[in-house]
Amino acid sequence: MKRFGILLGIVLIYFFTSCSSTHKINLLKPEPDDAEPVVYENTSSFISLPVKIKIKDIENQTNKLMQGLLYADTIAQDDNLEIKVWKQAPIQISTEKEGKTTRLKTVLPLKINAKYHYGFNKLGFSLNDSKEFNLNGIVTLISDVGLTNWQLSSQTQIKSLEWTESPTMVMAGKSVPITYLINPAIRVFKSKIEKSIDDNIKKTLNFKPQVLEALDKIATPVEMSETYSSWLRLVPIELYVTDAILTQDAITMDMGLKCNIETLIGKIPEKRFDSSKIILKPVSKMPDKINANIIAVSTYKDASELMTKNFKGQEFGDGKRKVKVNQVNLWHKNGKMIIALDLLGSINGTVYLSGFPQYNEETHEIYFDKLEYVLDTKSFLLKSANWLAQGYILRKIQESCRYSIKPNLEEGKSNILSYLKNYSPMKGVYVNGVLNEFEFEKIQLTNKAILAFIKSSGKVNVIIDGLE
Repeated sequence: MKRFGILLGIVLIYFFTSCSSTHKINLLKPEPDDAEPVVYENTSSFISLPVKIKIKDIENQTNKLMQGLLYADTIAQDDNLEIKVWKQAPIQISTEKEGKTTRLKTVLPLKINAKYHYGFNKLGFSLNDSKEFNLNGIVTLISDVGLTNWQLSSQTQIKSLEWTESPTMVMAGKSVPITYLINPAIRVFKSKIEKSIDDNIKKTLNFKPQVLEALDKIATPVEMSETYSSWLRLVPIELYVTDAILTQDAITMDMGLKCNIETLIGKIPEKRFDSSKIILKPVSKMPDKINANIIAVSTYKDASELMTKNFKGQEFGDGKRKVKVNQVNLWHKNGKMIIALDLLGSINGTVYLSGFPQYNEETHEIYFDKLEYVLDTKSFLLKSANWLAQGYILRKIQESCRYSIKPNLEEGKSNILSYLKNYSPMKGVYVNGVLNEFEFEKIQLTNKAILAFIKSSGKVNVIIDGLE
Protein backbone atom coordinates (compact mmCIF):
# COMPACT_ATOMS: atom_id res chain seq x y z
CA MET A 1 0.00 0.00 0.00
CA LYS A 2 2.85 2.36 0.78
CA ARG A 3 4.45 1.71 -2.62
CA PHE A 4 1.08 2.17 -4.25
CA GLY A 5 0.68 5.55 -2.51
CA ILE A 6 4.14 6.69 -3.65
CA LEU A 7 3.38 5.54 -7.17
CA LEU A 8 0.04 7.34 -7.12
CA GLY A 9 1.75 10.53 -5.90
CA ILE A 10 4.30 10.36 -8.72
CA VAL A 11 1.50 9.87 -11.25
CA LEU A 12 -0.41 12.86 -9.85
CA ILE A 13 2.70 15.08 -9.91
CA TYR A 14 3.38 14.02 -13.50
CA PHE A 15 -0.25 14.67 -14.36
CA PHE A 16 -0.10 18.21 -13.03
CA THR A 17 3.33 19.09 -14.48
CA SER A 18 3.37 17.25 -17.80
CA CYS A 19 2.78 19.23 -20.98
CA SER A 20 0.89 16.33 -22.44
CA SER A 21 -1.73 16.90 -19.76
CA THR A 22 -3.98 19.95 -19.55
CA HIS A 23 -4.37 22.23 -16.54
CA LYS A 24 -7.37 24.42 -16.21
CA ILE A 25 -6.58 27.50 -14.14
CA ASN A 26 -8.71 30.18 -12.62
CA LEU A 27 -6.46 32.90 -11.28
CA LEU A 28 -7.39 36.08 -9.49
CA LYS A 29 -7.86 38.81 -12.11
CA PRO A 30 -6.19 42.19 -11.35
CA GLU A 31 -9.17 44.48 -11.86
CA PRO A 32 -8.66 47.62 -13.98
CA ASP A 33 -8.57 51.01 -12.32
CA ASP A 34 -12.08 52.44 -12.24
CA ALA A 35 -11.01 56.08 -11.87
CA GLU A 36 -12.33 58.77 -14.14
CA PRO A 37 -10.42 59.15 -17.44
CA VAL A 38 -7.15 61.00 -17.00
CA VAL A 39 -7.04 64.36 -18.79
CA TYR A 40 -3.80 63.92 -20.67
CA GLU A 41 -1.34 66.69 -21.24
CA ASN A 42 -1.79 67.91 -24.81
CA THR A 43 1.01 70.16 -26.03
CA SER A 44 -0.25 72.38 -28.81
CA SER A 45 1.44 72.50 -32.19
CA PHE A 46 2.22 75.59 -34.21
CA ILE A 47 2.15 75.68 -37.99
CA SER A 48 3.64 78.75 -39.64
CA LEU A 49 2.09 79.68 -42.99
CA PRO A 50 3.87 82.53 -44.79
CA VAL A 51 1.47 83.77 -47.49
CA LYS A 52 2.48 85.55 -50.70
CA ILE A 53 -0.16 87.06 -53.01
CA LYS A 54 1.12 88.14 -56.41
CA ILE A 55 0.32 91.71 -57.47
CA LYS A 56 -0.52 90.32 -60.90
CA ASP A 57 -3.35 88.29 -59.33
CA ILE A 58 -4.76 91.40 -57.68
CA GLU A 59 -4.60 93.13 -61.06
CA ASN A 60 -6.36 90.25 -62.83
CA GLN A 61 -9.11 89.98 -60.25
CA THR A 62 -9.66 93.75 -60.14
CA ASN A 63 -10.00 93.85 -63.93
CA LYS A 64 -12.61 91.09 -63.75
CA LEU A 65 -14.64 92.95 -61.15
CA MET A 66 -14.32 96.44 -62.65
CA GLN A 67 -15.95 96.25 -66.06
CA GLY A 68 -17.66 98.78 -68.28
CA LEU A 69 -19.43 101.80 -66.79
CA LEU A 70 -17.80 103.03 -63.59
CA TYR A 71 -19.72 106.23 -62.92
CA ALA A 72 -22.81 108.01 -64.27
CA ASP A 73 -24.33 111.42 -63.48
CA THR A 74 -27.47 112.06 -65.51
CA ILE A 75 -28.70 115.12 -63.58
CA ALA A 76 -27.75 118.39 -65.28
CA GLN A 77 -29.66 120.87 -63.14
CA ASP A 78 -26.93 121.23 -60.52
CA ASP A 79 -23.91 121.87 -62.73
CA ASN A 80 -25.27 121.80 -66.31
CA LEU A 81 -23.30 118.65 -66.90
CA GLU A 82 -24.19 115.04 -67.56
CA ILE A 83 -21.24 112.68 -67.42
CA LYS A 84 -20.50 108.97 -67.80
CA VAL A 85 -17.16 107.30 -67.11
CA TRP A 86 -16.04 103.92 -68.51
CA LYS A 87 -12.96 101.79 -68.08
CA GLN A 88 -11.35 102.10 -71.51
CA ALA A 89 -8.53 99.55 -71.20
CA PRO A 90 -7.22 97.00 -68.66
CA ILE A 91 -6.20 98.37 -65.27
CA GLN A 92 -2.51 98.11 -64.43
CA ILE A 93 -1.51 97.56 -60.79
CA SER A 94 2.05 97.76 -59.51
CA THR A 95 3.85 99.03 -56.42
CA GLU A 96 5.42 102.41 -55.79
CA LYS A 97 7.96 103.14 -53.11
CA GLU A 98 8.25 106.53 -51.52
CA GLY A 99 10.92 106.65 -48.83
CA LYS A 100 10.29 103.62 -46.62
CA THR A 101 6.62 103.37 -47.58
CA THR A 102 5.40 101.07 -50.36
CA ARG A 103 1.91 101.48 -51.80
CA LEU A 104 -0.19 99.97 -54.54
CA LYS A 105 -0.21 102.03 -57.72
CA THR A 106 -3.26 101.64 -59.97
CA VAL A 107 -3.33 103.07 -63.48
CA LEU A 108 -6.88 103.28 -64.81
CA PRO A 109 -7.50 104.34 -68.44
CA LEU A 110 -10.83 106.19 -68.67
CA LYS A 111 -13.23 107.10 -71.42
CA ILE A 112 -15.56 109.98 -70.58
CA ASN A 113 -18.75 110.95 -72.33
CA ALA A 114 -20.07 114.38 -71.31
CA LYS A 115 -23.00 116.54 -72.31
CA TYR A 116 -22.78 120.20 -71.38
CA HIS A 117 -25.99 122.25 -71.27
CA TYR A 118 -25.66 126.01 -71.81
CA GLY A 119 -27.80 128.97 -72.72
CA PHE A 120 -28.85 132.50 -71.78
CA ASN A 121 -31.95 134.64 -71.47
CA LYS A 122 -31.40 138.31 -72.24
CA LEU A 123 -33.69 141.12 -73.45
CA GLY A 124 -36.43 138.61 -73.97
CA PHE A 125 -34.22 136.49 -76.16
CA SER A 126 -33.21 133.01 -74.95
CA LEU A 127 -30.87 130.35 -76.23
CA ASN A 128 -30.63 126.82 -74.81
CA ASP A 129 -28.35 124.25 -76.32
CA SER A 130 -26.07 121.40 -75.39
CA LYS A 131 -22.81 119.97 -76.61
CA GLU A 132 -21.79 116.30 -76.33
CA PHE A 133 -18.18 115.26 -76.43
CA ASN A 134 -15.88 112.32 -75.63
CA LEU A 135 -12.38 112.41 -74.26
CA ASN A 136 -9.89 109.99 -72.82
CA GLY A 137 -7.76 110.19 -69.72
CA ILE A 138 -5.59 108.18 -67.37
CA VAL A 139 -6.22 108.19 -63.63
CA THR A 140 -3.38 107.17 -61.33
CA LEU A 141 -4.41 106.00 -57.84
CA ILE A 142 -2.30 105.21 -54.79
CA SER A 143 -3.49 102.72 -52.14
CA ASP A 144 -2.30 101.96 -48.63
CA VAL A 145 -2.86 98.26 -47.96
CA GLY A 146 -3.73 96.78 -44.57
CA LEU A 147 -5.40 93.78 -42.99
CA THR A 148 -8.83 94.22 -41.42
CA ASN A 149 -11.24 91.54 -40.24
CA TRP A 150 -9.86 88.60 -42.21
CA GLN A 151 -9.32 90.50 -45.45
CA LEU A 152 -6.83 92.76 -47.06
CA SER A 153 -8.21 96.26 -47.40
CA SER A 154 -6.98 99.41 -49.07
CA GLN A 155 -7.34 103.16 -48.70
CA THR A 156 -7.16 104.64 -52.17
CA GLN A 157 -6.73 108.21 -53.34
CA ILE A 158 -6.45 109.63 -56.84
CA LYS A 159 -2.93 110.87 -57.34
CA SER A 160 -3.34 112.36 -60.77
CA LEU A 161 -5.62 112.62 -63.79
CA GLU A 162 -4.00 113.21 -67.16
CA TRP A 163 -6.02 113.89 -70.29
CA THR A 164 -4.68 112.24 -73.38
CA GLU A 165 -6.38 115.04 -75.38
CA SER A 166 -7.59 118.50 -74.52
CA PRO A 167 -10.12 119.52 -77.17
CA THR A 168 -12.06 122.75 -77.04
CA MET A 169 -15.55 123.77 -77.98
CA VAL A 170 -16.82 127.16 -79.27
CA MET A 171 -19.48 128.59 -77.01
CA ALA A 172 -20.93 132.07 -77.48
CA GLY A 173 -18.15 132.84 -79.89
CA LYS A 174 -15.40 131.83 -77.49
CA SER A 175 -13.13 128.77 -77.47
CA VAL A 176 -13.57 126.94 -74.14
CA PRO A 177 -11.36 123.96 -73.15
CA ILE A 178 -13.49 120.91 -72.47
CA THR A 179 -11.26 119.84 -69.58
CA TYR A 180 -12.08 123.14 -67.90
CA LEU A 181 -15.67 121.98 -67.76
CA ILE A 182 -14.85 118.38 -66.74
CA ASN A 183 -12.32 119.02 -63.98
CA PRO A 184 -14.87 120.38 -61.46
CA ALA A 185 -16.90 117.22 -61.97
CA ILE A 186 -13.88 115.15 -60.96
CA ARG A 187 -14.51 116.11 -57.36
CA VAL A 188 -17.81 114.26 -57.62
CA PHE A 189 -16.71 111.03 -59.30
CA LYS A 190 -13.26 111.03 -57.64
CA SER A 191 -14.61 109.47 -54.45
CA LYS A 192 -16.68 107.04 -56.52
CA ILE A 193 -13.62 105.79 -58.37
CA GLU A 194 -11.58 105.53 -55.16
CA LYS A 195 -14.37 103.61 -53.42
CA SER A 196 -14.76 101.32 -56.42
CA ILE A 197 -11.07 100.42 -56.31
CA ASP A 198 -11.21 99.79 -52.55
CA ASP A 199 -14.39 97.72 -52.77
CA ASN A 200 -13.02 95.52 -55.52
CA ILE A 201 -9.67 94.94 -53.82
CA LYS A 202 -11.66 94.02 -50.70
CA LYS A 203 -13.72 91.50 -52.69
CA THR A 204 -10.64 90.13 -54.41
CA LEU A 205 -8.67 89.61 -51.22
CA ASN A 206 -11.32 88.47 -48.77
CA PHE A 207 -9.67 85.22 -47.72
CA LYS A 208 -11.88 84.33 -44.74
CA PRO A 209 -14.10 81.83 -46.64
CA GLN A 210 -11.06 80.14 -48.17
CA VAL A 211 -9.20 79.98 -44.85
CA LEU A 212 -12.18 78.51 -43.00
CA GLU A 213 -12.81 76.02 -45.81
CA ALA A 214 -9.15 74.98 -45.72
CA LEU A 215 -9.25 74.60 -41.91
CA ASP A 216 -12.40 72.50 -42.17
CA LYS A 217 -10.65 70.21 -44.65
CA ILE A 218 -7.50 69.74 -42.60
CA ALA A 219 -9.60 69.18 -39.46
CA THR A 220 -11.28 66.18 -41.10
CA PRO A 221 -9.54 63.02 -39.76
CA VAL A 222 -7.37 61.32 -42.38
CA GLU A 223 -6.79 57.56 -42.44
CA MET A 224 -3.06 56.96 -42.34
CA SER A 225 -3.05 53.16 -42.41
CA GLU A 226 -5.91 50.85 -43.28
CA THR A 227 -3.91 47.90 -41.94
CA TYR A 228 -3.42 49.48 -38.52
CA SER A 229 -6.69 51.47 -38.55
CA SER A 230 -4.76 54.61 -37.68
CA TRP A 231 -6.03 58.15 -38.14
CA LEU A 232 -4.50 61.62 -38.07
CA ARG A 233 -6.66 64.33 -36.52
CA LEU A 234 -5.82 68.02 -36.42
CA VAL A 235 -7.86 70.27 -34.11
CA PRO A 236 -7.50 74.02 -34.92
CA ILE A 237 -7.48 76.29 -31.88
CA GLU A 238 -6.35 79.79 -32.91
CA LEU A 239 -5.18 81.57 -36.06
CA TYR A 240 -2.62 84.38 -36.06
CA VAL A 241 -1.61 86.87 -38.74
CA THR A 242 0.95 89.65 -39.11
CA ASP A 243 0.50 92.94 -40.95
CA ALA A 244 0.47 92.80 -44.74
CA ILE A 245 3.69 93.95 -46.37
CA LEU A 246 4.02 95.17 -49.96
CA THR A 247 7.03 94.03 -51.94
CA GLN A 248 7.89 94.73 -55.55
CA ASP A 249 5.66 92.02 -57.01
CA ALA A 250 3.58 90.68 -54.13
CA ILE A 251 1.78 91.23 -50.85
CA THR A 252 3.21 89.06 -48.09
CA MET A 253 1.99 88.24 -44.61
CA ASP A 254 2.65 85.52 -42.08
CA MET A 255 -0.17 83.35 -40.79
CA GLY A 256 0.13 80.83 -37.99
CA LEU A 257 -2.15 78.06 -36.81
CA LYS A 258 -2.18 76.86 -33.22
CA CYS A 259 -3.65 73.36 -33.10
CA ASN A 260 -3.59 69.93 -31.51
CA ILE A 261 -2.37 67.00 -33.63
CA GLU A 262 -3.34 63.44 -32.68
CA THR A 263 -2.94 60.01 -34.19
CA LEU A 264 -5.61 57.58 -33.10
CA ILE A 265 -6.00 53.84 -33.62
CA GLY A 266 -9.39 52.24 -34.21
CA LYS A 267 -12.58 53.48 -35.85
CA ILE A 268 -12.73 56.87 -37.59
CA PRO A 269 -12.67 59.62 -34.93
CA GLU A 270 -15.05 62.56 -34.96
CA LYS A 271 -13.98 65.90 -36.41
CA ARG A 272 -13.40 68.61 -33.82
CA PHE A 273 -13.68 71.98 -35.53
CA ASP A 274 -16.07 74.88 -35.03
CA SER A 275 -15.43 77.65 -37.56
CA SER A 276 -17.49 80.13 -35.53
CA LYS A 277 -14.97 79.93 -32.69
CA ILE A 278 -11.85 80.60 -34.77
CA ILE A 279 -10.60 84.15 -34.22
CA LEU A 280 -7.97 85.83 -36.35
CA LYS A 281 -5.51 87.37 -33.90
CA PRO A 282 -3.10 90.08 -35.11
CA VAL A 283 0.52 89.67 -34.00
CA SER A 284 3.68 91.60 -34.76
CA LYS A 285 5.92 88.60 -35.44
CA MET A 286 5.54 84.93 -36.29
CA PRO A 287 7.98 81.99 -35.93
CA ASP A 288 9.07 80.73 -39.35
CA LYS A 289 8.69 77.01 -38.67
CA ILE A 290 6.27 74.24 -37.79
CA ASN A 291 6.35 72.81 -34.28
CA ALA A 292 4.25 69.66 -34.47
CA ASN A 293 3.50 67.82 -31.23
CA ILE A 294 1.76 64.60 -32.21
CA ILE A 295 -0.01 62.23 -29.83
CA ALA A 296 -0.15 58.58 -30.89
CA VAL A 297 -3.24 57.26 -29.09
CA SER A 298 -3.52 53.47 -28.73
CA THR A 299 -6.63 52.31 -26.92
CA TYR A 300 -6.12 49.16 -24.87
CA LYS A 301 -8.63 47.33 -27.04
CA ASP A 302 -6.81 48.18 -30.26
CA ALA A 303 -3.36 47.52 -28.77
CA SER A 304 -4.64 44.14 -27.53
CA GLU A 305 -5.72 43.18 -31.04
CA LEU A 306 -2.34 44.15 -32.52
CA MET A 307 -0.46 42.15 -29.88
CA THR A 308 -2.74 39.12 -30.38
CA LYS A 309 -1.59 39.06 -34.02
CA ASN A 310 2.05 38.91 -32.82
CA PHE A 311 1.40 35.64 -30.98
CA LYS A 312 -0.30 33.91 -33.91
CA GLY A 313 1.36 30.57 -34.72
CA GLN A 314 3.81 30.72 -31.77
CA GLU A 315 4.24 28.08 -29.07
CA PHE A 316 5.99 28.57 -25.75
CA GLY A 317 7.54 25.81 -23.67
CA ASP A 318 9.77 22.80 -24.26
CA GLY A 319 9.28 19.18 -25.15
CA LYS A 320 5.66 18.19 -24.78
CA ARG A 321 4.85 21.01 -22.41
CA LYS A 322 3.72 23.86 -24.62
CA VAL A 323 1.09 26.59 -24.74
CA LYS A 324 -0.24 28.95 -27.35
CA VAL A 325 -1.49 32.47 -26.69
CA ASN A 326 -5.02 32.63 -28.03
CA GLN A 327 -5.91 36.17 -26.97
CA VAL A 328 -4.23 39.21 -25.41
CA ASN A 329 -5.99 41.82 -23.34
CA LEU A 330 -4.54 45.00 -21.82
CA TRP A 331 -5.59 47.41 -19.11
CA HIS A 332 -4.13 49.91 -16.70
CA LYS A 333 -3.67 49.43 -12.97
CA ASN A 334 -1.67 51.50 -10.50
CA GLY A 335 0.63 53.02 -13.13
CA LYS A 336 1.40 49.67 -14.75
CA MET A 337 0.03 47.73 -17.68
CA ILE A 338 -1.67 44.43 -17.01
CA ILE A 339 -1.31 41.97 -19.88
CA ALA A 340 -3.75 39.05 -19.77
CA LEU A 341 -2.74 36.04 -21.89
CA ASP A 342 -5.45 33.47 -22.66
CA LEU A 343 -3.56 30.18 -23.02
CA LEU A 344 -4.38 26.93 -24.82
CA GLY A 345 -2.29 23.77 -24.55
CA SER A 346 -0.76 22.18 -21.50
CA ILE A 347 -2.41 24.96 -19.52
CA ASN A 348 -5.80 26.35 -20.36
CA GLY A 349 -6.83 29.63 -18.80
CA THR A 350 -5.56 33.17 -18.32
CA VAL A 351 -2.26 34.22 -16.83
CA TYR A 352 -1.46 37.83 -15.97
CA LEU A 353 1.71 39.85 -16.46
CA SER A 354 2.53 43.42 -15.49
CA GLY A 355 5.04 45.90 -16.85
CA PHE A 356 5.78 49.47 -17.85
CA PRO A 357 5.18 50.63 -21.44
CA GLN A 358 8.25 52.04 -23.15
CA TYR A 359 9.10 53.34 -26.60
CA ASN A 360 11.97 52.10 -28.78
CA GLU A 361 13.14 55.06 -30.84
CA GLU A 362 15.07 52.87 -33.30
CA THR A 363 12.24 50.44 -34.12
CA HIS A 364 9.38 52.86 -33.25
CA GLU A 365 7.75 50.17 -31.10
CA ILE A 366 5.74 50.32 -27.91
CA TYR A 367 7.02 47.54 -25.67
CA PHE A 368 6.80 46.58 -22.00
CA ASP A 369 9.79 46.83 -19.71
CA LYS A 370 10.32 44.82 -16.51
CA LEU A 371 7.63 42.38 -17.55
CA GLU A 372 6.78 39.85 -14.84
CA TYR A 373 3.92 37.65 -13.73
CA VAL A 374 1.61 39.25 -11.22
CA LEU A 375 1.76 37.76 -7.73
CA ASP A 376 -1.15 35.31 -7.96
CA THR A 377 -0.01 34.06 -11.40
CA LYS A 378 3.58 33.67 -10.28
CA SER A 379 2.59 31.71 -7.15
CA PHE A 380 0.52 29.30 -9.24
CA LEU A 381 3.25 28.75 -11.84
CA LEU A 382 5.93 28.14 -9.24
CA LYS A 383 3.77 25.49 -7.62
CA SER A 384 2.19 23.80 -10.64
CA ALA A 385 3.87 24.86 -13.91
CA ASN A 386 7.33 26.08 -13.05
CA TRP A 387 8.48 25.43 -16.63
CA LEU A 388 6.21 28.29 -17.82
CA ALA A 389 7.57 30.65 -15.16
CA GLN A 390 11.17 30.19 -16.29
CA GLY A 391 12.98 33.32 -17.39
CA TYR A 392 13.70 32.37 -20.98
CA ILE A 393 10.03 31.62 -21.70
CA LEU A 394 9.02 34.93 -20.12
CA ARG A 395 11.59 36.68 -22.33
CA LYS A 396 10.19 34.96 -25.41
CA ILE A 397 6.69 36.06 -24.44
CA GLN A 398 7.95 39.59 -23.79
CA GLU A 399 9.32 39.75 -27.35
CA SER A 400 5.77 39.47 -28.67
CA CYS A 401 4.31 41.88 -26.13
CA ARG A 402 4.96 44.86 -28.37
CA TYR A 403 3.52 46.60 -31.35
CA SER A 404 5.02 48.99 -33.87
CA ILE A 405 3.76 52.48 -34.60
CA LYS A 406 6.46 52.94 -37.26
CA PRO A 407 4.07 52.25 -40.16
CA ASN A 408 1.67 54.76 -38.65
CA LEU A 409 4.40 57.39 -38.34
CA GLU A 410 5.78 56.73 -41.82
CA GLU A 411 2.36 56.80 -43.44
CA GLY A 412 1.43 59.82 -41.37
CA LYS A 413 4.58 61.64 -42.49
CA SER A 414 3.99 60.56 -46.08
CA ASN A 415 0.43 61.90 -45.91
CA ILE A 416 1.59 65.18 -44.41
CA LEU A 417 4.34 65.56 -47.02
CA SER A 418 1.80 65.08 -49.80
CA TYR A 419 0.35 68.41 -48.65
CA LEU A 420 3.79 70.04 -48.71
CA LYS A 421 4.89 69.28 -52.28
CA ASN A 422 3.31 71.92 -54.49
CA TYR A 423 -0.10 70.95 -53.10
CA SER A 424 -2.86 73.06 -54.65
CA PRO A 425 -6.10 73.09 -52.62
CA MET A 426 -7.58 75.44 -55.22
CA LYS A 427 -6.44 76.87 -58.53
CA GLY A 428 -3.72 79.46 -58.06
CA VAL A 429 -2.85 78.44 -54.47
CA TYR A 430 0.30 76.38 -53.86
CA VAL A 431 1.62 74.90 -50.61
CA ASN A 432 5.23 73.74 -50.19
CA GLY A 433 7.32 72.76 -47.21
CA VAL A 434 9.58 70.27 -45.43
CA LEU A 435 9.09 68.11 -42.33
CA ASN A 436 11.92 66.81 -40.19
CA GLU A 437 12.14 63.37 -38.56
CA PHE A 438 9.88 62.50 -35.64
CA GLU A 439 11.36 62.61 -32.15
CA PHE A 440 9.89 60.68 -29.21
CA GLU A 441 9.24 62.59 -26.00
CA LYS A 442 7.37 60.42 -23.50
CA ILE A 443 4.61 57.90 -22.81
CA GLN A 444 1.60 58.64 -20.63
CA LEU A 445 -1.09 56.22 -19.46
CA THR A 446 -4.77 56.84 -19.01
CA ASN A 447 -7.38 54.32 -17.91
CA LYS A 448 -8.41 54.00 -21.57
CA ALA A 449 -5.27 54.24 -23.69
CA ILE A 450 -1.51 54.43 -24.05
CA LEU A 451 -0.37 57.85 -25.27
CA ALA A 452 2.96 58.30 -27.06
CA PHE A 453 4.05 61.94 -27.39
CA ILE A 454 6.10 62.63 -30.51
CA LYS A 455 7.30 65.91 -31.98
CA SER A 456 8.62 67.16 -35.29
CA SER A 457 9.49 70.45 -36.94
CA GLY A 458 9.64 71.87 -40.43
CA LYS A 459 8.67 74.78 -42.66
CA VAL A 460 5.67 75.61 -44.83
CA ASN A 461 4.88 78.42 -47.23
CA VAL A 462 1.79 79.32 -49.25
CA ILE A 463 1.96 81.18 -52.58
CA ILE A 464 -1.09 82.59 -54.34
CA ASP A 465 -0.20 82.80 -58.03
CA GLY A 466 -2.69 82.51 -60.88
CA LEU A 467 -6.06 82.96 -59.17
CA GLU A 468 -9.09 82.74 -61.40
